[in-house]
Amino acid sequence: MTQQSATAEFGAPGTAHPPVAVPRIALVGVHGFGERHLTNLARLEEAGALELVAVADPNPPAPGRLKDSVAVFPDLDRLLAAGPGADVVILATPIQTHAPLALAALAAGMDVYVEKPPVASLAQYSEVLAAAEAAGRLVQVGFQSLGSHALPAIRNLVRSGGIGDVLGLSAKGQWVRNKAYFKRSRWAGKRSLDGIDVVDGVATNALAHAVATALHLAGAHTVADLASVETDLYRAHDTESDDTSIIRIRTAHGGTLMCGLTLCAPEQSDPTVTIHGTRGEMTLFYTKDEVVVTTPEGERRESYGRTDLLENLLAARAGGATLLCPLQHTGAFTLVLEAIRTLPAPQAIRPEHITWEGEGDDAHPVVHGIPELIDRACKAQATFAELGVPWARPLPPVRSLTVYGTTVADYQDGSHIRAVSSPRPYLHPVRTLGGTVVTDHQPLDHVWHLGVGVALQDVDGVNFWGGRTYTREAGGYVWRPDHGSIAVLETPVEEAAAGAGSPGRLQERLSWNGPDGAPVLAEERTWTWTGVNPAVWSLSLEFALSPAGDRPVSLGSPGSNGRHEGGYGGFFWRLPACGHANVWTAAGSGESGVHGSVSRWLAWSGTFDGGEATLVFVAPEGSTDPWFVRKDGYPGVGQSLAWQAPVSAEPGVPVRRKITVFVADGILGTTDIEDLINQQGDLS
Repeated sequence: MTQQSATAEFGAPGTAHPPVAVPRIALVGVHGFGERHLTNLARLEEAGALELVAVADPNPPAPGRLKDSVAVFPDLDRLLAAGPGADVVILATPIQTHAPLALAALAAGMDVYVEKPPVASLAQYSEVLAAAEAAGRLVQVGFQSLGSHALPAIRNLVRSGGIGDVLGLSAKGQWVRNKAYFKRSRWAGKRSLDGIDVVDGVATNALAHAVATALHLAGAHTVADLASVETDLYRAHDTESDDTSIIRIRTAHGGTLMCGLTLCAPEQSDPTVTIHGTRGEMTLFYTKDEVVVTTPEGERRESYGRTDLLENLLAARAGGATLLCPLQHTGAFTLVLEAIRTLPAPQAIRPEHITWEGEGDDAHPVVHGIPELIDRACKAQATFAELGVPWARPLPPVRSLTVYGTTVADYQDGSHIRAVSSPRPYLHPVRTLGGTVVTDHQPLDHVWHLGVGVALQDVDGVNFWGGRTYTREAGGYVWRPDHGSIAVLETPVEEAAAGAGSPGRLQERLSWNGPDGAPVLAEERTWTWTGVNPAVWSLSLEFALSPAGDRPVSLGSPGSNGRHEGGYGGFFWRLPACGHANVWTAAGSGESGVHGSVSRWLAWSGTFDGGEATLVFVAPEGSTDPWFVRKDGYPGVGQSLAWQAPVSAEPGVPVRRKITVFVADGILGTTDIEDLINQQGDLS
């Protein structure tokens, strides 16, 4: 019998296999997922599509499970030595055995169907791929979701512009796995076993289909299709492998894919892959082959069929089909596996962030807040560490601000922020002297909100705020490729605060760069901080915006572009969730009473996670910039630079602004606030 040659399509006409011949199949591994293969083989054998001639497993199947004609062997070596004449071998065996068994089958002249993950390292992948090409054999990998008819339908809709331009992809999997799951075999939950790579884990095995399906939809098949793989791996179970992880994948053509996966959810849900677009999004529930498309026109849902991958392999052997999941197309997935394999062991999540439910082997851990954290990570395209999740690895700040020897704020340069959130420097977390955190960043409702800083949505048409842009023409918010970024030009001059009489100072020169990287604005920014008393410290921000070139630059906002009372932009402070929130000025209270008002000061008090605190925002004497306040939809305070009309930054005449914020433990009253301002003297 002549052998079939592999081609670029991985399924050329099968001259090696006469169409009249019924393929003879051997199955290695009859327990676990092998049981499903036995059921599928019985179905196809009943239809006359194949003949099961042999199985191999050290624990033979139960009597009566197989036909008497099926030969039974303890392992593949003895199966091959007996020569039952199999054309195809199916490998449903432990991960660490996939590569050596595939190599043996290929050397024996057989085509291979191997369960996922196909191998346990990138080196094994290269070895098996080379062996398949040298032997001219086919290797199909058991990512069953890639047989879904939903995949070509999704690709067609994306190409047609049905959801606009693609912003990114996300894969989410939230499953529940108990202690018994990791006791089912010696290799379960292992990174290696007896010195041999296993790389079991949430992304490489349990929810590997989420990763593989997302890579497929991202057009990433080969190793060359990926530019980078970043991982943030954790575990709640007492295992070696990760069970709660974020994986950020950047493709060679510039796309970003986020995978948020856990086996420690409060309840099991259907895993999904979502394509996020400027006009909507498309979500594939890949275990059900169901697609939900959401656009401004509404939501539609459609179900699709699926091609069985073994049937597809048999059709490719007969020359009538292309393999749907050839080994050649799992290089990108294997590169993700390799990144996980070569990293240090995942970090254990501290017990105070986990609740165990159930008893004995049925007990399973629930990571506190994990569904929202995965949603937030995928939306922000950020890792758990970058979000500042309390059980995650700390993201080192560029520098810290200290008062009385206590760290009261961390400075981030914004380099880890996604492009469409307009990367920029900011402070987060900002804390009271008692340790209560009073800022938020990348919250789920507006992932482009970044602690404390300066941001504008319209700088000569460039969005330095992040997210969608409000335009007068649209009369609403639209996604546009208009996002800029703010970069630090030089190492700041910095002094550390030693006490109330020695303010700390951080001076920066910043460049506001457009989407093409060209400078639009030059900024001089100064942060000053000092202690006031054991319960209060103050933070001042002063900035000057100048054109980067020799012509004026317009500084605008949604308000200046027609959105009623939407004049946010300039200084902005995003608060975290706050109970019993109260916002007021000397003349009014509540969001409706202070939003859009002009007053010397504005105060916000309430109960944060960590305790009660009060923030007092103080404008310079004579300031006419209105306050921008949100309390009910989300908590935030800003000082509007362009409330209803744009402001022009002229060459040689920069736009200057200053604000001081008192950060206090406890709840202050109006009298306390006015005394505090008077005691500090000139805040202009």
